[in-house]
Amino acid sequence: MNSEIQSLWSGTSEPLLKALHILTRDGKLNADSRRKLKQVRHLTLLIEPFLQNAMKKREKLNVVDLGAGKSYLGFLLYDQILRPLPLAQVTAIESRPELVAASVTLARDSGFERMKFIASPIETATLSESADFVCALHACDTATDDAIAFGLKHDAHAFALVPCCQAEVARSLERLRPSSLSAEELGALFEAPIHRREFGSHLTNVIRTLFLRARGYRVTVTELVGWEHSMKNELILAERVSDETHPESQRARLELEALLKRFPVTLKLLRN
Repeated sequence: MNSEIQSLWSGTSEPLLKALHILTRDGKLNADSRRKLKQVRHLTLLIEPFLQNAMKKREKLNVVDLGAGKSYLGFLLYDQILRPLPLAQVTAIESRPELVAASVTLARDSGFERMKFIASPIETATLSESADFVCALHACDTATDDAIAFGLKHDAHAFALVPCCQAEVARSLERLRPSSLSAEELGALFEAPIHRREFGSHLTNVIRTLFLRARGYRVTVTELVGWEHSMKNELILAERVSDETHPESQRARLELEALLKRFPVTLKLLRN
């Protein structure tokens, strides 16, 4: 790799960069690939401290990429962070068998021996081991709720979540308008369909944040990349620091109960 690529990329797999379309077929950078590399570097810098903390607390580290698609995130984390760590692995779970097959081939070509791939929807996926660090990027609508439930079931130390296309709460808000909330108080927040969609998305992620805090996770909410690149951009990072009995967890639970009393919406996460 040339010096410019090395300044933006700490991994070693050139076939991976080409497969991700970050490098051209002849191994060169262009304006678009420079932008992608900077985004990748930003993402890994955000996630790496959580991975380091998880490795300090767990004998082994299993990074689970849910709704993995082409498993790009798992490949990136493996190449840049996990490759030199013999007790770290990546498990990618994706429902489409053809994408799983392509990922298996890319892992073999890249020499990434500690990556495994499971063809399954998130909701029905299961592991025989812990899921120490759970990722779900652009998991649409209730798939993010499935990812949180999966992580809790498998004793996740930390989460990295980028929700996408939240529609369930917006549908609940539409049903609430004529009865539970008066127009004078709050109805104007989501009277227009576009406001209902955006307010519902915001409310969904606030509920998810409080839900995780109530279970002993410290939660950070930030941008994945600059807003000029994507509007589906909210990154939720959560790390377990206590349990449900901690005063901060109990406070979050009360905040969540108060919010749901004010906005009695339906969310799959609360039904799991």
